[in-house]
Amino acid sequence: MDKRKKKHPWLKFFGFVVLFFILVAGGLAYYVYHSLTSTVATMHTPINREISEKRVEPVSLQKQQPFSVLLLGVDEREGDRGRSDTMIVMAVNPNLNTTKLLSIPRDTRTDIIGKGTVDKINHAWAFGGAEMSMDTVEHFLDIPIDYYVKVNMESFKDIVDAVGGVTVENSAAFTNGDQKFPAGTLTLNGKEALSYSRERHSDPNGDFGRQERQRQIIQAVLQKGASISSVANFSDILSALSKNIQTNLEFDQMVDIQSNYRSATKSIVQSTIKETGQKINGVYYGIVDNTELQNVQNELKTQLEVE
Repeated sequence: MDKRKKKHPWLKFFGFVVLFFILVAGGLAYYVYHSLTSTVATMHTPINREISEKRVEPVSLQKQQPFSVLLLGVDEREGDRGRSDTMIVMAVNPNLNTTKLLSIPRDTRTDIIGKGTVDKINHAWAFGGAEMSMDTVEHFLDIPIDYYVKVNMESFKDIVDAVGGVTVENSAAFTNGDQKFPAGTLTLNGKEALSYSRERHSDPNGDFGRQERQRQIIQAVLQKGASISSVANFSDILSALSKNIQTNLEFDQMVDIQSNYRSATKSIVQSTIKETGQKINGVYYGIVDNTELQNVQNELKTQLEVE
């Protein structure tokens, strides 16, 4: 399992939720707090289960128990539910003061739980939304998935424009359609950021390169959104977030996470699953061998303190 350590704590989709509390902690008035609670209420999209099948009782955030979140970046367009082209499992353990982030390649071949088929793991979203995605990842990794956060990548441009654009460092020049992205420092508006984060065919790292660019955009949004210069656009930011994010986390749970799990962000380790490309009946899949899968499962079970 490939691993990379990152020092900056707000690197993933879950950072959007934490961003709310950065702003509140900055001393914004009651209006901001009221707007924040309303936005979270709009984002809240429960699923048809109260507890993971792999837990005896629900995880307690007030007791600072380790928990997991499935982060879904969905390329959702009008008339098309889309697929979760970015899937990241975040396992947070305040006892170990660590957060582990596992990226699951979109083409990974596995059982789709609730559909009764074997397919690419990102198809679970198209078949059954957040619940089927959570069930499928639970089965694949043999760990409880407690929460999910889904970001609509198609409308992500709204969030970028709401913060006034973003600046990123592009490691290699490439073209996506009529958009050219030279190597070096780039300042992007929403449309450009969406195009920048989508391209994978001209990237030598393929889907992994796209995931890295998506992380760049997200980190840039968070840095910009938490800055004083963006406070004037606060309403626009919350409006964009409320339209583009869904989660089964409730406001009180978010408060518990912000209050009780800060130490766990001091050490963040990113990793991805090694797999081998293979065509089956003319369809490309990523095949994970049993040894690699077992190693990944054991590491996450240790992180979550589950057997």
